[in-house]
Amino acid sequence: MEQTPVRTGIANLPLHYGKAPPWLFEKMIRLAREITLCIIAESGPREMLHRMSDPYWFQAFGCVLGFDWHSSGITTTLCGALKEALRGLEYDTGLFITGGKGRTSRQPPLEIQRFGSSISADLNNLVYASRMTAKVDTSAIQDGYQLYHHSFMFTQNGSWAVAQQGMNKTTKYARRYHWLDSQVNDFVCEPHAAICTMYKANVLNLVAAESEADRNLVTCIATENTPKKNLLHLDQLKNLNLPQKHHITVHDINPSRISK
Repeated sequence: MEQTPVRTGIANLPLHYGKAPPWLFEKMIRLAREITLCIIAESGPREMLHRMSDPYWFQAFGCVLGFDWHSSGITTTLCGALKEALRGLEYDTGLFITGGKGRTSRQPPLEIQRFGSSISADLNNLVYASRMTAKVDTSAIQDGYQLYHHSFMFTQNGSWAVAQQGMNKTTKYARRYHWLDSQVNDFVCEPHAAICTMYKANVLNLVAAESEADRNLVTCIATENTPKKNLLHLDQLKNLNLPQKHHITVHDINPSRISK
């Protein structure tokens, strides 16, 4: 069976702006390097992926490195520090870190290809996993959070994990999504181990098992050769809702209709 992902957790963090001070970031890089090398030496690179996919361990790791314990910046800063910590050591450790914040979040496919000569796994599968995890959390799960950070981590044999984050400017919160490769059936049908949050909102979850009919309908609409059929359906959705009162007021008059 092909390996596809399980989302292992979610973290909700206050949305904070700004950058980590250079003096702190340099210390985070050095400490992240030593901790990661110890974990890989004792348990292998796969263990580091497993830990990075745990939202609680991830948060604690950021705290140990000295960054703000509950800021949204802990995601981008920790992943950035880890990427710099392993730069030049990827082939020795067997752990590769790609992606990041903003424009860099779209670079994992290119970065994966650059590492290709020494990776025994199918590079296309890694690229596909990176793109699909981002697509699920930004399109298939419409919860009001727009992704702006995507960090894709993998080993030479093809194991991988993802830590990605979206922001909601209305609530002023960021939401981090964790993934770990695992044996499941489908990318777009219940790929998550859990989706947990203390904030209640209207969410469109197209990867839920009960959304199968909706997924099929969306696919059908997207592959329609001509838009005429879709436009016909949209035209049928127009409603005329008249008030219960009988008299007409100024607010009921639409000048453009009268002009026509």
